[in-house]
Amino acid sequence: MGRVGKEIAGQVLSFIGLVGVAVTAGIPMWRVTFYIGANITTGQIVWDGLWMTCVMQATGQMQCKLEMSILALTADLQAARALVIISLVFGFIGFVLTFVGAKCSSCLKSESSGAKVVILAGCLILVCAVLVLIPVCWSATVTITDYDSPLTLNTQKREIGAAIYVGWGTAAILLVAGIILATSCPPQKPVYGYPGYPPAPLYPYGANPATYAPVYAPLSNAHYSSSYAPSKQYAAPAAYAQGPYQ
Repeated sequence: MGRVGKEIAGQVLSFIGLVGVAVTAGIPMWRVTFYIGANITTGQIVWDGLWMTCVMQATGQMQCKLEMSILALTADLQAARALVIISLVFGFIGFVLTFVGAKCSSCLKSESSGAKVVILAGCLILVCAVLVLIPVCWSATVTITDYDSPLTLNTQKREIGAAIYVGWGTAAILLVAGIILATSCPPQKPVYGYPGYPPAPLYPYGANPATYAPVYAPLSNAHYSSSYAPSKQYAAPAAYAQGPYQ
């Protein structure tokens, strides 16, 4: 997959994840409590969220109340409200930066600078995924612990709501998007020569100028002489008399 394809895939997944974070923060279904009395007409379902609590009667009537005070929430939901808001901020900034550093845009003329901006956007998306995953897992742990506790009444036992499952799926999508964007490596400088070998060192011209001069050395008489004469006298070959060939 080329760089443009990776950026487009990361942008699409980041947008889906950002919408998922907004849905996780908005819907009041972090915890669900079922209460059924002796008569089925007295049954009701209580939904607890970060911003409101809704009660749905067996007759189909629903009433919601906004939680104006953060102290009225449990400790895990208080932390979830803050972390989800921070996650939305990081996710939105990262999503915008993907368009600023995209190769198909003309915001940055340098290709290397654009790649670095995309990598930064991927890191912000990864932080967004972690900030969503922490409160979702925390709330799910508290809900399961209270449900298994023998001190909790049957009418007060709560179950995991749909927002928890949406948060888990959103965190997975954001992690994939962040990894795709963060691995968009900037272009490397061209290297001349054989691959795998470092380039030849460059020496500055004129740093160590070579000096050339004629060198004169006297001839040694021990090895050379003006004339050559053999040390042994050779006799002339004898002349052959002419005769018939046998």
